[in-house]
Amino acid sequence: MSSVAPVPTVDPTDQRALVLEAKDQLSLRDFRLDEPLGPHDVRIAIHTVGICGSDVHYYTHGAIGPFVVREPMILGHEASGIVTETGSAVTTLKAGDRVCMEPGIPDPNGRATRLGLYNLDPAVRFWATPPIHGVLRPSVVHPEAFTFKLPDNVTFAAAAMVEPLAVGVHAVTKAKAAPGHIAVVIGAGPIGLVTVLAALAGGCAHVIVSDVDDTKLEIARKLGSVSTVNVSRENLAEVVKARTEGWGADVIYECAGSERAIADIFEPLCPGGVVVFVGIPLSNPAYNVSAAMLKEARVEHVFRYAHVFPRCVAMLASGAIDVSPLITRTYPFEKSVEAFQDAASAPKGQVKMQITMGLPGA
Repeated sequence: MSSVAPVPTVDPTDQRALVLEAKDQLSLRDFRLDEPLGPHDVRIAIHTVGICGSDVHYYTHGAIGPFVVREPMILGHEASGIVTETGSAVTTLKAGDRVCMEPGIPDPNGRATRLGLYNLDPAVRFWATPPIHGVLRPSVVHPEAFTFKLPDNVTFAAAAMVEPLAVGVHAVTKAKAAPGHIAVVIGAGPIGLVTVLAALAGGCAHVIVSDVDDTKLEIARKLGSVSTVNVSRENLAEVVKARTEGWGADVIYECAGSERAIADIFEPLCPGGVVVFVGIPLSNPAYNVSAAMLKEARVEHVFRYAHVFPRCVAMLASGAIDVSPLITRTYPFEKSVEAFQDAASAPKGQVKMQITMGLPGA
């Protein structure tokens, strides 16, 4: 596969998009957006889009915290595609380049951005986060600076996994993980499993993964030096202590947003270890400050990611990370509504579902 693809002809009359009309209401219909091409922008024909848990949550709940769907919104933010047009000042991309896109665009003049914390910029415009439209549509205009060319051996499907993978890589970066560490990943959903891959790529000697879905745990075991715990039948802390001679795990990544897991999060941690909160709980969970203090635990939090997309693409290209086992089902764009209905039902064993837009290539 070449990193340059034939430039697709996008029918300007095709304005179909997957639109969240309101809570529990999806439609595949014409939805016209006026997106002029600026000098530093590229126009991209969308190839593959992953279905994220946040997309599904907007569909089933109509909101995530303060972000409320108040008018029709196009879904989708995990995407890959082909550049079809470039702005006059673009120098690193050209028509035909296969790319993936970082979906959050910060205010370049904001204080957080100037400090290098652009993911924390209050003014960030993030695809499929109200009121910003997502990318389940034929094409999108995006800044060159947040569009990344794909190496020849990275497929469109893998490239659409860069966005969730970035969360895992950011979490491992925040943990300051060291080679030889023993890690625990709580939750074997898409974010949990990409965190497993990132931890292993970062030198982790072994990862213990917990969940209640045996099928997902089986997928986790195939990712490398991984053992699993079904917490509906076993006690995670007891298993971790047994496998670490009573010492505990060096790093714990909480990727499920589980109130029950958070309540006991420090029990399987070693003295001086680190806990990284990745999953977002639906309500404020109990947090055992005394248990954290007794171990002088370091605690980190993750909100999306920053400065990791190029590393993710490089690791996919080198083979350091293989995301293909996590892509468990693919739908054509015409069945987008069905895809979201299936994802909302939380089918057993499904990890990452993707939607393809019908462009050529893999």
